[in-house]
Amino acid sequence: MVDAAVLAKLEEGYAKLAASDSKSLLKKYLTKEVFDNLKNKVTPTFKSTLLDVIQSGLENHDSGVGIYAPDAEAYTVFADLFDPIIEDYHGGFKKTDKHPASNFGDVATFGNVDPTNEYVISTRVRCGRSMQGYPFNPCLTEAQYKEMEGKVSSTLSGLEGELKGKFYPLTGMEKAVQQQLIDDHFLFKEGDRFLQTANACRYWPSGRGIYHNDAKTFLVWCNEEDHLRIISMQQGGDLGQIYKRLVTAVNEIEKRVPFSHDDRLGFLTFCPTNLGTTIRASVHIKVPKLASNKAKLEEVAAKYNLQVRGTRGEHTEAEGGVYDISNKRRMGLTEFDAVKEMYDGITELIKLEKSL
Repeated sequence: MVDAAVLAKLEEGYAKLAASDSKSLLKKYLTKEVFDNLKNKVTPTFKSTLLDVIQSGLENHDSGVGIYAPDAEAYTVFADLFDPIIEDYHGGFKKTDKHPASNFGDVATFGNVDPTNEYVISTRVRCGRSMQGYPFNPCLTEAQYKEMEGKVSSTLSGLEGELKGKFYPLTGMEKAVQQQLIDDHFLFKEGDRFLQTANACRYWPSGRGIYHNDAKTFLVWCNEEDHLRIISMQQGGDLGQIYKRLVTAVNEIEKRVPFSHDDRLGFLTFCPTNLGTTIRASVHIKVPKLASNKAKLEEVAAKYNLQVRGTRGEHTEAEGGVYDISNKRRMGLTEFDAVKEMYDGITELIKLEKSL
């Protein structure tokens, strides 16, 4: 049963959202009918309510999406809301569609997108993973956060070769270490207001930590937005090398830590925008000629399902004509195909920049 205080908060929040000019996907798909149908439901194991799902979007009318999954069961219990939002965001992934089985393909396929080092400043590929048997942020207890950090830390400490490195807990971190991680752009901060209102930052910094290898080309965030964010990156455009490192790491970690996976949605994450492959492959690229013709840049990007952002990510400007360009599609295709879209698109953009 959903208690009266939660219901009152839901009704009040819904009325305000409905009256607002919010452009969020939450407002678009949370009709009165869907709202009434879902407001009394709870997830079986963790007793999450509709409020846990939508409170970030109710508080922040400027959200792009506005919903999070408090636990894995929420995707099923609140499917009437999640399914249309997933379909809209992931370019037509319908509720009858099934995400394909995980397939990283032949990692040797990709080469360097920019062998002469003229355009691509750096390349990174990241994915998100949730640990089986644990809910997502809003339902986690402090004890669970610490237990997860322990598992992740001991798992990563067992990595060998190029992946060998060190785990740094955020709790009790020395100032010098903190500064070094900030200088390397590795340190994540406590969540923004969107995550705060989704209750994703409780017990901070308990259970949070960062791992990186000695060469600083492989990074894992523990309990930031997702249980695990696994990142491979380096200067230049050698996507093949970067992708291969990520795949090796994911396979090694999975041997020791089982991941949450759903037959229809793929790998499960806190935010529905990251479901499926969870892969975001991106480059920082300078294309000054294309930058002066933004329409052409956007046109080519759209053709290859690429997302163009400013230098520092979402909602930022391109500093000195440097863009952050990544694959947009994460669902309904394999990991290999998601990365290939980025590879083909960036190759095409460079070809175009050269011809202008």
